[in-house]
Amino acid sequence: MDEILTLVSFGPNGWGDEIASGVLVTITLAIATLPFGLTLGFLLALAKKSEEPSLRAAANIYTTIFRGLPELLTLFLVYYGGQIVLQQLISFLFPDAQVEVNSFVAGMVALSFVFSSYASEAFLSAFRGISLGQYEGGYALGLRRVQTLRLIILPQLIRLALPALGNLWLILLKDTALVSVIGLSDLVRQAGIAARVEKEPFLFFGVACLIYLVLAMISSIGITRIEAWSSRGEVRR
Repeated sequence: MDEILTLVSFGPNGWGDEIASGVLVTITLAIATLPFGLTLGFLLALAKKSEEPSLRAAANIYTTIFRGLPELLTLFLVYYGGQIVLQQLISFLFPDAQVEVNSFVAGMVALSFVFSSYASEAFLSAFRGISLGQYEGGYALGLRRVQTLRLIILPQLIRLALPALGNLWLILLKDTALVSVIGLSDLVRQAGIAARVEKEPFLFFGVACLIYLVLAMISSIGITRIEAWSSRGEVRR
């Protein structure tokens, strides 16, 4: 027991510092991905309900691709494919330059693509839950289309989409484990290094599992409180 406590402790004799830094990277990546995924998902939902056929088709193709591809393959395509594309573009100006894509940025972009493809469906379902009379009421008050969307529709949209978006956040938090395969020192990678060095895979991967469970429980509590706050003005029956 003392040996186990020493291995997971902080300081020169344990791996606590490395695991803590991995947790920080995991949380930072998830939080950095969230606003981009939400924004892109909302824009995709607007495109899907647009009257312009080309916008609807483009949004549907996008979501079909990134919902159909495994997240790991999406990560590889962004990381390695992005590196090739940037290398080709830079080589026109600087033939001898070498381009290397940052693994954190690649992970954030790939996870944003996946998250937004699912979030767009959550937003689209929420749009369908808002009656046409809400729009007509805004126009009757003299509000323009953008004002109606921002002041009347958006608050209701967030409330209706929150349960689905909460689930997507938990999935995003777990999907950050995939970035360990492209060299980012997240929780899974740090646990893997410690497991190989100390030859204690069950211990360190077990610690990683517990940390993910704690993060999920904290997230669930936060999501529940946000849902309660967003529904504070709703009439109870």
